[in-house]
This record gives sequence, structure tokens and C-alpha cells, in this order.
Amino acid sequence: MTISPNIRPSAADLKALDDKLSKRFIELDPDGYFLIYLDTDQGLICAKHFTNVINEKGLACDPETGKPLIAKKNTQPRQETQIYQGRTAKDLCMKIFEDKENPCPISYLDHAAYLGREFVRAEIALVNGEQYVQD
Repeated sequence: MTISPNIRPSAADLKALDDKLSKRFIELDPDGYFLIYLDTDQGLICAKHFTNVINEKGLACDPETGKPLIAKKNTQPRQETQIYQGRTAKDLCMKIFEDKENPCPISYLDHAAYLGREFVRAEIALVNGEQYVQD
């Protein structure tokens, strides 16, 4: 989908573009991944960080077993390395990216940009009392 720079796109056009871009190939971050969720009772955006290794096929694998990680509800939950929490997207980003005592667990810029977008989406859902589902 191409959106002309001279025409104001509709919300549906922008959603279609985002949906298309979400289907592109991305190289996984070898420093791990995050599961983002809301703690609405506390008014917090939360991000659990998990480590992984990337195998020769580009799949994220459990560093202990070497087996590919599968997103199924009935699998054994993995232990996160850290839980980050913030009241806003900016607050959460600062805790992850600017903590002087703990190195940032992100090695790819596109991963950092993705997290920023997701944290903003989560903040909007929190403010509006809506459900948040990570993309």
C-alpha cells in the first residue's frame, strides 16, 4: 500500500499500512525479548525481559535447552531476567535505556524503536482504560 504525501490518509489506510509492515521479516535481537502488559490496578506499564539465543535458522531459542521458543499458552513459563515498570512510555524507556547500573538489554535499534512504539500504545490503552495486546 502506498500513501501519497499530498493526501491526508484515513485511519483505515494507516492501519492497513501498519498491518502490512507488521508482517515483514525482522531479525531477532540476540539480547532477548520483552513481553509487555498493563498492571491496571497499579497504573503501570510493565515489560518482562527474557534472554534467548538465535539459532542458524534465525529462530529464538531457550538459552538453557537450545530448543526454539514457541508461543503457546500451555508451555512451561520461562523465568524473566528483569521486570521493568513505568507510569508512562517515557518513564519505562528511561528505566530500560538509561539505567547506569544495569546495561540495556537491547542490541538492535529496530528493537528499541519497536519497544518505544509498543510502550506508547500501552500508555494510550492504560489512560483510556482499554485492553492492550502487544503487536
